[in-house]
Amino acid sequence: MKQTWRWFGPDDPVTLAHVRQAGATGIVSALHHLNDGRVWPDDEIAKRKAQIEGAGLSWPVVESIIVHEDIKTRTGRYRELIDNYKQSIRAVARAGIETVCYNFMAITDWTRTDLDYVMPHGGTALRFDVVEFCAYDVFILRRPGAEADHPAERVTRAEAWLKQASESDLARLERNLIEWVPAREFVYDRQSLNRMLDVYNELSVEGFRANLFEFLREIIPVAEEAGVRMAIHPDDPPFPLFGLPRVVCSAADARALLAVAESPSHGLTLCTGSYGANPANDLVVMAREFGPRIHFAHLRNVKKEGDGSFHEAEHLEGDTDMVRVVQALLAEEARRKSEGRTDWQIPMRPDHGHVIVDDIGKKVNPGYSGIGRLKGLAELRGVMRTIETLGY
Repeated sequence: MKQTWRWFGPDDPVTLAHVRQAGATGIVSALHHLNDGRVWPDDEIAKRKAQIEGAGLSWPVVESIIVHEDIKTRTGRYRELIDNYKQSIRAVARAGIETVCYNFMAITDWTRTDLDYVMPHGGTALRFDVVEFCAYDVFILRRPGAEADHPAERVTRAEAWLKQASESDLARLERNLIEWVPAREFVYDRQSLNRMLDVYNELSVEGFRANLFEFLREIIPVAEEAGVRMAIHPDDPPFPLFGLPRVVCSAADARALLAVAESPSHGLTLCTGSYGANPANDLVVMAREFGPRIHFAHLRNVKKEGDGSFHEAEHLEGDTDMVRVVQALLAEEARRKSEGRTDWQIPMRPDHGHVIVDDIGKKVNPGYSGIGRLKGLAELRGVMRTIETLGY
């Protein structure tokens, strides 16, 4: 697999030189400063590409061209914004970028209650605590109807947690849930979040799914004409938040959306962490079933805690058999290569590393510390080399 690394641009604490030292050869990036639904200009894409290639790296994957909320709800400027999206696909294609990872998560991006969960080894990880989330949703945000969306036992536990929570606990929780959003130029407060939630009030899960499918029917032909592979990222976490619809959480969801278009440009990002937090998903089975439509892989692991909570585990630990997932992806690459395809490589990146060693106490993008991801990439590279060498 092509070993890549997510880089947030010139302000990223992890530099392109660090990426090369980690052993990655490709960069996954986006024009985050222009990611508000506008058309990506050719000159800005060229500038970012020149920075990456000047460091001796390639730029094979864009993550992400943002899907505006108007597109997801099919309200407001959605017609104009879909046209902008098509133009941005064509623009990255002109720059020679072949894969676009994107998501269709309502309002939120990936969400955690704790960005600094202390692990037994002394480093920190990302964690989602369903009780703390319930406490925020029901008792702090006071979203109408929120209590009915949580099991009664969880609401009781959430109320008990809230009574003993400190001011710093509450500030941390609100900051992580709504004030901090990765790779975006804007954040929410309670009032603006509630206004956005009102927009979704009348939109059912099936209605939201229909909006996604309509979006796909418009952009996939453009991507196919341009030679770009679109790779949709699953919802993270793979269950509803704030009463919002979630439609990319399971193998069944993946089958339904892939059926929208039998196109080589329409595929998946296999995020083993996002899909892996859903107990119904078997990641090894999914890697085998969807292999021909997997255009990108986020390789990370999670440990489920029994009540719906989970935390980011070591890349080769957690609940997903990462060795067998990698084996399935390498088998898919071999199949493509046997067909004589020049695009046989699946780009992958190590995702959501722990904060460890010298990164502790430093400024890092949550989930994207340098040393933790370097460790994960090294472990995954060892797995790949072993499978390729020994052939099992």
